[in-house]
Amino acid sequence: MTPLPPPLGSGEFIFWRLDEAKFAGSWDSGEGGYRVGGRWNSRGVRAVYAALDPATSILEVAVHKTFRALDIVPHIMTSARITDIAHVHVVTAADIPNANWLRPGAISVGQQAFGDELLKAHRFVLIPSVVSTHSWNVIFDSAAVKGLYAMATQEAFALDPRLHPAV
Repeated sequence: MTPLPPPLGSGEFIFWRLDEAKFAGSWDSGEGGYRVGGRWNSRGVRAVYAALDPATSILEVAVHKTFRALDIVPHIMTSARITDIAHVHVVTAADIPNANWLRPGAISVGQQAFGDELLKAHRFVLIPSVVSTHSWNVIFDSAAVKGLYAMATQEAFALDPRLHPAV
């Protein structure tokens, strides 16, 4: 469960990631980002993408794989806790040089270079989600943040069948 903010809850800084079950043990390796790059990183950078809430992490995967894949392929939901929020850098929409980078569509070399520089300068980067515009993604270079987070939970993910209904 996402922690409630103070004064209602602990306010722990938790992030969430959804992976195919076969990759659960290497969820924080950044291997995918390293091999193919991503919205905010070039190929060769071990960027790990997560979200500040589990619903956004589900949408981030579904937009690429579809709800069908989430329904029929086993996935694991991982949560982890950033141990010191001083290592978190927030990037707002106003900080993004090109507003189109926050819209669905093609990814530019400039966008990836911008993300690469953020990952070099900061341990954890919070940036607006493209798929859920009022939500946040957490991005980090797996090699640069060792010891700055702790895995909290891993559990089997089960998609609500209403998201992949029978025709």
